[in-house]
Amino acid sequence: MPDYTIETTYHLPISRTRTYSADTAEAACHTTIKDDDWEEARNDHETPGEIHVTGIWEGADAAYRGSAIPVPSQFRGMTERKTVHCEILLGILKIVVSDAQAGRSTSADWMVKAASATSRSEAILAGAPDSHRSVDLPEPYHVLAFLREDRVRAAIAAILQVDHDFGGLAPDAVTDEEIHAACLTVVTVMDLSDETRTAEFQAGMAALRQARRRRSV
Repeated sequence: MPDYTIETTYHLPISRTRTYSADTAEAACHTTIKDDDWEEARNDHETPGEIHVTGIWEGADAAYRGSAIPVPSQFRGMTERKTVHCEILLGILKIVVSDAQAGRSTSADWMVKAASATSRSEAILAGAPDSHRSVDLPEPYHVLAFLREDRVRAAIAAILQVDHDFGGLAPDAVTDEEIHAACLTVVTVMDLSDETRTAEFQAGMAALRQARRRRSV
């Protein structure tokens, strides 16, 4: 049975209590962060940080004498795991947001990365090992239409030009919040199942025609 030398660490909070005069709580916080006088500091032994592994070496009494073994993620400590994974999540989120702003679908490869990152996030919060299982994604789908709030506002102006039942209401009297709420209501209650089935049927026919042409070549 092999020996391993393992270094574990926990962080002991050091605190101080001091009064500051400031216009706001935020200004007081800025002042105390810049204050480098810690003569009144005290160690808080009652609330130490979690114990986590900071180094592993093969062999007995081998600390810092050879190549360290990578520390498994779940033993690195919650703070470090969250910090490292936050950078990964931010990168994936930027890709998804960029695709959404450009009106394009996020690639399957990035969706796999996003699903895997979600699974790892759950493992981190549970203090469990990172999950290495494959992630099943939903079958590909395609967006038939977008309900755009800027076009809704343009429609409001066009409606008011011909419909006088709104008591002389001006287009700019309708707030962005009202348009947003109206859009949410419409997409919730409007049934486009007939149009969707028609599009699916037409796509099926188009795919069959393409397959027939391919086989006839």
